[in-house]
Amino acid sequence: WPGLRDAGCVTLAENRVQEAAAKAGEVPGPRWAVIGPLQTNKAGQLAAFADEFQALDRPKVAAALQRRLADAGRTLDVLIQVNTSGEAQKAGVAPEGTEAFVADFGPEGPYPNLRLRGFMTMAMLSDDAAAVRGCFARLRELRDEIAANAPDGVDLAELSMGMSGDFEAAIAEGSTTVRVGRAIFGERPPVGPR
Repeated sequence: WPGLRDAGCVTLAENRVQEAAAKAGEVPGPRWAVIGPLQTNKAGQLAAFADEFQALDRPKVAAALQRRLADAGRTLDVLIQVNTSGEAQKAGVAPEGTEAFVADFGPEGPYPNLRLRGFMTMAMLSDDAAAVRGCFARLRELRDEIAANAPDGVDLAELSMGMSGDFEAAIAEGSTTVRVGRAIFGERPPVGPR
């Protein structure tokens, strides 16, 4: 991680809050993002160190983060995770529910310490390249539709799309951030007891 920072990476990310917090303490300097799901009981830990959270998927998590950020006097950049694949096992707001969630981030909304910057999605795991690319195209199109009527002060410029196996398709569809940890570090070791 220090090597990435020293090579010029300005944002480093981790999937799990606990791992991100530990690494942020060891490697100061870059912006730290959490890109994996968040349980509400971990909101305080994330609010204490993170600069960005890319997997905001429900108002309950937004409210928990808002409380913790307000207590700490901090703000946090967030991306709403949208489930563009329609797969039940994937987290994220359904595309048709995204605009209503975005409306809560206006100046009079309940989350003044959360700065909505855009959206994140994970494509379906498939050998069908057109279907994978379609997940990314759907998010870009949705962002463009919602941005036209976004609340004042909400900038939806960021599209976090694409991982180690599909980032080329994501970039072709307008991704501004790719999550390529596996391509850099290899497979993650299993979690839990062996």
